[in-house]
This record gives sequence, structure tokens and C-alpha cells, in this order.
Amino acid sequence: MEQPLGTAQARTAGADPEWRPAPGTQTTDRIQFGDFLRRRREALRPEDMGVDPGTRRRTPGLRRDEVAALAHMSTAYYESLEQARGPQPSASMLAGLATALRLTPDERSHLYLLAGQAPPASAEPPDYIDPGLSYTLDAIAATTPAFISDDLSNVVAQNPLNVALFGSFVDRPGHERNLTWHWFTSAHWRSVLRSASPQEEEATGLSYVADLRVNLAQRGHDPAAATLVCDLRDASAEFAGMWEQHRVSTLHCSTKIVVDPRVGRLDLDCLILASPLSRQRLLILQPVPGTESADRLGRLQLLIGDRSPAVPGARLTR
Repeated sequence: MEQPLGTAQARTAGADPEWRPAPGTQTTDRIQFGDFLRRRREALRPEDMGVDPGTRRRTPGLRRDEVAALAHMSTAYYESLEQARGPQPSASMLAGLATALRLTPDERSHLYLLAGQAPPASAEPPDYIDPGLSYTLDAIAATTPAFISDDLSNVVAQNPLNVALFGSFVDRPGHERNLTWHWFTSAHWRSVLRSASPQEEEATGLSYVADLRVNLAQRGHDPAAATLVCDLRDASAEFAGMWEQHRVSTLHCSTKIVVDPRVGRLDLDCLILASPLSRQRLLILQPVPGTESADRLGRLQLLIGDRSPAVPGARLTR
């Protein structure tokens, strides 16, 4: 059932006289919400929307009934929203309004926030790589292993040092590109990502699960995220048990030790950079100051060259 839409301000002419803000809560400004709808409606040209402008149109942009039809809602319901006296719209209603009004991503987010809801994450093409993260990945390629993943931990790009240490992920099918999937289903990957203790190994798993929960909600439980969770619960009793704990946090990592058969031990600090423009993030393994890791990574870079294939056998511990 739709709930009354509120405002943190005093009641304004045109607002529902029965409306009262909930004490001690942050409430929606229904006046601003209605004004935003009206401004965006008036900014649209009927001919751009496939609507016959006619010769006797008395209002700029689209009429309220035309927006309502495009948004798949009644004219009376849309009018009540624009006039700041309507119920709080559901997520599906907001999605319809965003489509009908042809909102930009920033405008779409603003619409959801005015309605008191978190904006759903925008979809990204399957082959998309964040340009800022990609630039950084290339800039550090000669000295630092790194990769880019999406918010579900699917690897979308790697630099040569990362491939040399851990193998190529970007060309693998389905869940084989996913690091959370490997952690909970692959004994080999657990041996590569060896932890210093059972407690640290458990903490790594919990971090993956808590991060996945956050991103499942931010994606609005879309098919890709929901399928990954369902398949993980079926494939791993450990994942299923951790999932039931309902922990939430962004992904974090700690200092790692990689034992490579060609250059020896590498002590690496783990750093995660999240992009403000996409759902992707860059995971960097930078040499720990005061160790020989930087020199050893330099030797590894000389050994592999920029186009050498991955060499299996590196062992990562915490």
C-alpha cells in the first residue's frame, strides 16, 4: 500500500492537510518532488516523445495526461504527485516516471532521493571498463599487479603482472570470472590465496559475503546478482551459512604474501579504489616499503614482458 509522502518543512498550500511528518525521521519534501516533475515535464518536446503537438496546445512540453500514459499510471495519480498531495510512489512508479520523463542518470537519482528512496544502481554494458580505473591500471602496470572488477567481483581487466601471478580471468565464462565464486567453490584458489590462520580465512569469506549483500541490494536484486547468490548457496554450505548471518560491509583486504617460483617472496599491501562514476573498483597489490618486493616485481616484469602468458604456480598467503 502506498504511504503518505512527507516533507521536513511546514505544511504548504496545496499539500494534503492530513499529512504530518513522522517525529524524529528524515522525510521527503513533496513540494520539491512535485516541482521537479513539473519542470521536467515542461522541458520535453511532444514531437520528441512521439506525441502529436497539435495546433491548440496551451501548455509547454507534455500535458499531465500524456506523461501519465507514458509512465503507465492514471492521470489522477500523476496529478496528485505533481500537485504535492499524492501518496509516496513505489520504486516501480518512480522507474516509470524516470522513463516517461527521459531523465538523465543524475536526474533519475535525484527523483528517487526526493521520494525518500535509494536510487537503484545503473546498469553497465557487459564489456564496460571504467576509463579512470583503466588508466590507473595501465599507469602502474610496470611495477604493480592490479585488476579491475565489477561490484559482484567479476574480473573485467588485469595488467600483465597480475596475470603472471594469478592467471587470466577476463576470458573465462560465467562464474569462472568471479572471485567470490572461486573462494567458495575452488580448493585450488584457496591454496593460491592461502591465509595465515583459519580466523583470517573466515574473515576473508565473510568480507566477500557482506560485500555481495550490499551490492545485491544496491542493484535492486537484479537477475545477475540474484543468480550468483542462488548458485553460491547451492554450491557452498559455507557460503550459505555466512549468507544467513546477514552481515553487510564493503569489500576490504589486507597485506598479502605471494610466493612466486621465479622471483621468490613478494610482500604486498592490498588497496581497493572505487570509482565514483561506475560500480567498478581497482584492486592494487603494491610492494610493502622496506621489503625486496619492488625489486622482485621489477625482475618479474622483465621476465614476462608485456605480452607473456600467465605462469601458474604463484602462492598467495596472508
